[in-house]
Amino acid sequence: MSELRATRLQKAETLRRLGQEPYALRFAPSHRLEDLQQDHGDLPKGQERDLYVQVAGRVMARRVLGKLAFFRLQDETGTIQLFLEKATMAAAMGDPEAFARLTDLVDSGDLLGVWGTLRRTDRGELSVKVQRWQLLSKALLPLPDKWHGLTDVEKRYRQRYLDLIVTPQTRKTFRRRAQLVSAMRRYLDEKDFLEIETPMLQAHAGGADARPFQTYHNSLDLPLYLRIATELHLKRLIVGGFERIYELGRIFRNEGISARHNPEFTSVEIYQAYRDYRDMLALTEDLISTVTRQICGSTTVEYQGQVIDFTPPWRQTTMHELVHGATGLDFSRFHTVPEAGAAMASAGLQVPPMADSLGRLLNEAFEQRVEPHLIQPTFVLDYPVEISPLARPHRSQPGLVERFELFIAGRETANCFSELTDPLEQRRRLEAQQARRAAGDLEAQGVDEDFLTALEYGMPPTGGLGIGIDRLVMVLTDSPSIRDVIAFPLLRPNPDEG
Repeated sequence: MSELRATRLQKAETLRRLGQEPYALRFAPSHRLEDLQQDHGDLPKGQERDLYVQVAGRVMARRVLGKLAFFRLQDETGTIQLFLEKATMAAAMGDPEAFARLTDLVDSGDLLGVWGTLRRTDRGELSVKVQRWQLLSKALLPLPDKWHGLTDVEKRYRQRYLDLIVTPQTRKTFRRRAQLVSAMRRYLDEKDFLEIETPMLQAHAGGADARPFQTYHNSLDLPLYLRIATELHLKRLIVGGFERIYELGRIFRNEGISARHNPEFTSVEIYQAYRDYRDMLALTEDLISTVTRQICGSTTVEYQGQVIDFTPPWRQTTMHELVHGATGLDFSRFHTVPEAGAAMASAGLQVPPMADSLGRLLNEAFEQRVEPHLIQPTFVLDYPVEISPLARPHRSQPGLVERFELFIAGRETANCFSELTDPLEQRRRLEAQQARRAAGDLEAQGVDEDFLTALEYGMPPTGGLGIGIDRLVMVLTDSPSIRDVIAFPLLRPNPDEG
């Protein structure tokens, strides 16, 4: 590698001696390569078109055949062949060595700008017949071997820039992610929702059961947390009089890393006053099916060999029904935690020591036996109150709350409540959470006194919804790991870099 780098550095110096700066200031392409391919698909073999173009991109491959050469040029949108002919370039540039300098001094990986006309070769390849050229940036390191590409998965994440250069599917994934985010914002804006930004640095980490990252503000002499949710501040805005609000942004949770978990991820939280979880269920279904159709061209996509159908209506069922169907256990008939725990053990389920209530045991049974099998979009409704400290009690089912989660491809993708607006009940719930935290549950929430004060000024009935952007992008791009859809996922330091 060091020898190749030295050779390329020498070529850069040679260009400078010849009066050409190897790191150009600017270049103005007249066309993007994908547009040229689409707009001139009708050009017959062996024919040229009298259209002068100015294009730029990275040299991905090169083949020199005496007085002819063929380069493959790639920009953000696509690729095109460069047809290089010694006589044509010599005449256009007034330099008999123009062809030799290009083929000798420009390597694969270099960024190149060219001027020329369009030609379709006898083999049917649309090409730019180059008249003039300019090196835009000399690459000192070579690209991965074209036959094997970037096969080291960790290197793909660690050196995402290299992955983007050599893997068109990676660029497509992040383009689709950007389109999804834009489509969601358009949808919500068109329905009169207002996006308002809330603090990332917070004195209290609340709004979710998650372990936070802690930091410190020197001037204020104040310990702070990176937010684990936007919920509590968005609810303050509802108290303040906004009726339709959302925030799409980054969330931070000091938790493990897996194929579906990253400590830094993106979510959108949406709140609408005078609505409940059933209203938000309809919104969720319409929002996701609409943006899927917009960016994928269909409401059906293929994910890891399975067809996922986003066509409404989606399945709706309760957690109790699903657990009973998968395990034969009817949790509504259990009266004590030991009774339920013994039944779970008999059914081959694990019983965690922190699951100290019937509701938590029900949720454990759901996560172990049901969740991985919910492939098609499924709304799971009516959760235990013990695991839903911010949700309103169910209007007809004691011990439950008005909450749903949306599962797609075996993963929770959205979470929604009829929000708890009773400040006294909310205080009791958060104090119970704080007691769990004191007992060793590092993911339990604490008491946010300012949030409780806000509730005491009166919060209207409200539906609240959160959607995990990364997990949805995984499905819509057929990506097996969350790290495939986060441009720069968190990784351990590379020991080879010291």
